[in-house]
Amino acid sequence: MNEQIIREIANTGESETVELKAAFDQATIETLAAFANTRGGTVLVGITNAGKINGVQLGKETIQQWLNQIKANTFPALIPDAVTVTIDHKDVVIFTIEEFPVKPVSCRGKYLKRTQNANHQMTIHEISNMHLRSYQTSWDYYNDPQHEIEDISLEKVSKFIALSNRIRPYPILDDPMTVLKKFELTRGAVITNGCYLLFAAEDSMMSTIEVGRFSHDTVIQDSTTIRSDLFSEVDMTLSFIRKHLNRSYVITGDKQREERWDYPLEALREIVVNMIVHRDYMDSSDSVIKIFDDRIEFFNPGPLMEGLSIEQLVQGNYISAIRNKQIATLFKEAGIIEKYGSGIKRILESVRSYGLHDPLFEEIQKGFRVMVFKTTQKTTQKTTQKTTQKTSTKNKILEALRKNPKLTRDELALLLVKSQNTIKEHLIRLKAEGRLERIGSDRDGYWKTN
Repeated sequence: MNEQIIREIANTGESETVELKAAFDQATIETLAAFANTRGGTVLVGITNAGKINGVQLGKETIQQWLNQIKANTFPALIPDAVTVTIDHKDVVIFTIEEFPVKPVSCRGKYLKRTQNANHQMTIHEISNMHLRSYQTSWDYYNDPQHEIEDISLEKVSKFIALSNRIRPYPILDDPMTVLKKFELTRGAVITNGCYLLFAAEDSMMSTIEVGRFSHDTVIQDSTTIRSDLFSEVDMTLSFIRKHLNRSYVITGDKQREERWDYPLEALREIVVNMIVHRDYMDSSDSVIKIFDDRIEFFNPGPLMEGLSIEQLVQGNYISAIRNKQIATLFKEAGIIEKYGSGIKRILESVRSYGLHDPLFEEIQKGFRVMVFKTTQKTTQKTTQKTTQKTSTKNKILEALRKNPKLTRDELALLLVKSQNTIKEHLIRLKAEGRLERIGSDRDGYWKTN
């Protein structure tokens, strides 16, 4: 790193991988630990947060003493690369650390991660997940201390074998217990968390999916609670959704009529399968599906995997990371998922070919939500007037957010003299149309108008 690059960094400012420090202190060590837990990064000591190069006073052993402090205050011990660059007779020390292979790294008992240009303390949940990923394993692979072999159904294992044999070039000929052992779902007489979820003999609170048909946000017309093994939950969930969809027949030139539902069923199935496979089962929250007149909302506990953004997800510009490796493997073996990381692409292709708006993907309340929208043809003058009014309200929302991108939904409702539910509906549609984007969290983020 030469003088020109350092000046450019000082002018550009801090980022997800760069931190500027006027002096070496405990915060410097914390940042190095946060970098090690995320994607690695560089700390430049001797440059203020405003980008002014003041330099630092260095003695013969100063840098070695700093390295010893970093090593003593982190676990596993970090030893970053350290170089000194002199700019205008001022010394700047550059510490560089790579993403650490065994995570998380602590700094005096604190576990930090880097998000944008700041360090954030990790939750117990994040620490646990990072530890599992560090050892190339997942929660479903670990032994289940609450359940035993008697709590699973070998008949359901046999059904899995039959599903798998339909697509395998060489059929599985082993008995159910041997199959469980070969897929590492059992270890002696002990079953894994994944084994229990996949083949639970009775209903399981751990895999609850709440599904409801709503006429309004708070008015439920019909609902069901699904608590079965994961394979059965796919069909049970889709069966309830289909029950509340409209179906029509399109007359084509062929002898048979073409069946058309409100939404492409293949897209809904893909969303449901993704919910079940990628859900965070360590989270006590339930998966929730809400069916409205104009949309379906799918909420799942657990945000996107670390390092994956919604933009990357939609563009398909990412390498698939599996939260539940055993569950995903068994679903793939059964032919329920085709290929890791291709589900979102198939959802988008299916919805677009149906002529519907793109689904809305968003992280919300430590979970992930997908909304699919139904288009309806407006024929009456009254409906047209209502549409014009909605468009006018949407434009007012966009105008307000251009002036103040940090307005909350409540503040918008007061400003425009509309109900919170009305503002919520317009925000959902604006995001679906690509005219509005939420940057950052609900509490600390802002709105970007397009």
